[in-house]
Amino acid sequence: MNSSRLEAFTDGVIAIIITIMVLEIHVPKGRDLAALREEVPLFLAYVLSYINVGIFWNNHHHMLQVTERVDGRVLWANLGLLFWLSLVPFVIRWIDEAGLTTAPVAAYGTVLTGAAIAYLILERAIIAANGPNSSLAAAVGTESKGRMSLTLYVLGVVLAFVQPWISIALYVAVALMWLVPDRRIESQVKR
Repeated sequence: MNSSRLEAFTDGVIAIIITIMVLEIHVPKGRDLAALREEVPLFLAYVLSYINVGIFWNNHHHMLQVTERVDGRVLWANLGLLFWLSLVPFVIRWIDEAGLTTAPVAAYGTVLTGAAIAYLILERAIIAANGPNSSLAAAVGTESKGRMSLTLYVLGVVLAFVQPWISIALYVAVALMWLVPDRRIESQVKR
């Protein structure tokens, strides 16, 4: 099987995830700008989540551009990634109801950690299906950026029990690291 069906399925699921996320944003109860203050934490959680889901989608797209073969392991690994991403609207809802407090912020980091692990598993499954000399294997190399992201996510989960804002800062830092698509894969696509 080639990767086009997998990519189309993933695109559809991610579009649904983003739609559910935006539906969690409520219209302010008041009529003035002060009424927006209540919605700021949820809106910021939405913006960060939109960026994170977009980063996973963007890098997934680039990864599949250099993927020639897909097998059952790749399909299941992709479903694992989509599972974790599908939990993002849930943790946004929890942040909306509880605020930027320990448990929802730690849960948010846990979801991001799960998605990062699932992405790395998917990457390894694709490399296994396409061989150690595949374009993806050549592009990812040691995967230091991915490992650093995973470390920061785990640190964010732990630090949520100390000060949730530190965790949010770490989650934002990881998002900033990934805003530019992975150039290693882009260079393989051009070849």
